[in-house]
Amino acid sequence: MQLLTVSQLNTYLRDLLDADDLLSDVWVEGEVSSFNRHFSGHCYFTLKEGDAQIGAVMWKSVAARMATLPANGDAVLAHGRVAFYEVRGQVQLYVDTLRPAGIGVLQAQFERLKERLAAEGLFDQSRKRPLPPLPHRIGIVTSPTGAALQDMLNILRRRYPLAEVLFAPCQVQGAGAVDTIIEALCALYEADVDVIIVARGGGAAEDLWTFNDERLARAVFASPVPVVSGVGHETDTTLIDFVADVRAPTPSAAAEMASPDMTELLDDIRQLRNRLDAAVTQRLTTARDGVSHLNRRLVLCSPERRIRRDRQHIDDLMHRATITLERRITLARAHLDGVRGRLQALSPLATLDRGYAVVQSTTGALITDASLVAPDDWIEVTVRRGSFRARVE
Repeated sequence: MQLLTVSQLNTYLRDLLDADDLLSDVWVEGEVSSFNRHFSGHCYFTLKEGDAQIGAVMWKSVAARMATLPANGDAVLAHGRVAFYEVRGQVQLYVDTLRPAGIGVLQAQFERLKERLAAEGLFDQSRKRPLPPLPHRIGIVTSPTGAALQDMLNILRRRYPLAEVLFAPCQVQGAGAVDTIIEALCALYEADVDVIIVARGGGAAEDLWTFNDERLARAVFASPVPVVSGVGHETDTTLIDFVADVRAPTPSAAAEMASPDMTELLDDIRQLRNRLDAAVTQRLTTARDGVSHLNRRLVLCSPERRIRRDRQHIDDLMHRATITLERRITLARAHLDGVRGRLQALSPLATLDRGYAVVQSTTGALITDASLVAPDDWIEVTVRRGSFRARVE
């Protein structure tokens, strides 16, 4: 057995392929995938047919002769030579002519499936559900070993640590990947989550082909909660992107879409609190003004106030009546004094006070003339103080 170094082996393989006449002039039919035009102008892509694939290189000079460059999914006929790239130990087709051969088989299958599912209403915008603004539980379906998981967890911890994250691991490519993704989804359907993220990092189109499976599309369609798809990069489109409620360009973007930002929430809460404080203050001010107004009206309408007012009016009337009465009494007294003075002036007693006397017979008849009496007649003489009987001589 001969021992070879890696470089010796690769050189041997290169020479072996270069010596093959068939491989030096060959047409290959396949579907273009992972097409990438390097900044140098050279184009690198993969030709595939089912599970078989081969790397292809088209130099800048060849690409410059083409009216349009192929796109992923295009079925092409590529002419060139097959050689061994020693640096990477990779067999490649060096393309010098490229002709379109219609739509690629997988792409055609994808388009047919997409049209059928669309006709069944799996992509209808009317069934798209809004994402919960404040999710309590966020489910993640992705590979446990991919960088996408850590990126999403970091974003969720930074943006919204209040949410509980339930991770359902799965296989995101290769045989059996579809079954593990569906199992992970069903597990989260039973876990009472508010939203589910289905994600994987970027890769070649064939690596993402798992997410074009019809069974997976229907499983996402049956989700009881909104689903965010974050598969591949922004330019990648898979079938579940159309079925999901929200399509994110990357797994990181999916995590951002599924979670509110705590900083923004706190700002919103502060603004709402300020508005609430202002509203409460305004309501209190208005209520105080209303109470003051009612108090003033109550005071104006108060029976006590009316009683006090009437009582004062009564006091005024009594005062006026008293004054009037006193005035009248004074006048009456003055009048009475005048009458009394006049009466006293005309009173017989006043005459008696001046020393006069009233002479009457014993029968009470006034004796106003001396001829009315005779000697020895008894008469009654009344003076100022008292009276006495006397005999006429």
